Formats: sequence, C-alpha cells, structure tokens
Amino acid sequence: MPRLSADQPLIHPDCQITDSDFGAYTEIGRGSRIAHSQLGDYSYCDRYADIANANVGKFANIASFSRIGATDHPLDTAACHHFLYRSDDYWEDADRDAAFFAHRLSRRATIGHDTWIGHGAMIKPEVTLGDGAVVASGAIVTRDVAPYTIVAGTPAKPMRLRQPPEIADRLMALAWWDWSHDRLRAALPDFRTLSAERFLEKYEA
Repeated sequence: MPRLSADQPLIHPDCQITDSDFGAYTEIGRGSRIAHSQLGDYSYCDRYADIANANVGKFANIASFSRIGATDHPLDTAACHHFLYRSDDYWEDADRDAAFFAHRLSRRATIGHDTWIGHGAMIKPEVTLGDGAVVASGAIVTRDVAPYTIVAGTPAKPMRLRQPPEIADRLMALAWWDWSHDRLRAALPDFRTLSAERFLEKYEA
C-alpha cells in the first residue's frame, strides 16, 4: 500500500503546523515548522525544514534544514529585538505590533513546480523560484531565480541551466505537474528513461 495519500498529508512527529494547507500526496519531515504557507500536490520537505509565508508549487523537493521565507527584524529603529513587536511577551499592558506582523505575512516567497531546494539552503521573503529551478545546498537566495536555472553560493548566483531555454519553455507549456495521478502513473516508465526532449516529443499535443 502506498505510503502517501491524496486525502491527507503525511506529517511526521514533532512538527509545528500553523495556518497552512497541503495538497495531495504531500509529506512534512520530522521536526519541521510550517507557518502561513501552502504546499502543492506531491511536494515534500525533509527533516527540520522551516517554511513561513510561502506559496509552494507542485512536486517541490525541499531538503532537510532548509528555510523558506526567513523572517527579518526591523533595522531602521533604535532596536531590532523582538520586544518591539512581541511586546506582550514582556509587559502585561503592551500589545503585539499587529502592523509589523501583517507586513511580515504579506512578504510571500513563491516556489515553482518541480523545484529542488538543497540541504540547508535559505530562500528569503519575496523571492520567486521559477518552475524547475534548483538551489544548491547551503545557498542563500536573495533574488528571483529564473525557471530551470541552478543557483549556488552566498548570495546565490546562477551556475548553469538545468535545461536549455527552448526545452524549459516546452516543459512549462506541457505542465505535466497538472496531470492526473493515473496519467502520471501511466507515463512513469517514460519519466524514468526518456530525456526531457524525447519526453516532450512523445507527449506534446
């Protein structure tokens, strides 16, 4: 019997889930923290991932100890400590700074379909990873990443293309990530054995 289900995500022990939605066949690794985020069908994160304020597409591969939507502290005020906005943790007569939290929540990270985020990588708020993009282990991504581009380093910079632009464009047009579960199963042998170009030649309308 398959380990994953269309009906509910597989959430491993010790996770903290806040105001988040999960698509079919999703998996959340042990000790991960997911807050104010959506994960599309077939996406997963490995152990101790930290994902906040993010829209994650389908078939995203998120490695252990990665962080998406890492939040910032205020830098233009006299202090940057969170007593400024988590004030009710320190004083009975002080409220949280609702405007600060609303601004933080609005700064969404967007992760495309069929992406791979390596171990220990960080994706900053308001960054978009295009479909098919790959982030190397330990990279810190501070700017948008074009589709089917591999980035590495601190800050992350393009290393090479995962697919040539014409193949990338055709893959995005094919949008195999929107196929039904049964159609994916039928095409599984071709996913495993064909090059991207040969796959496209077979399945493009």
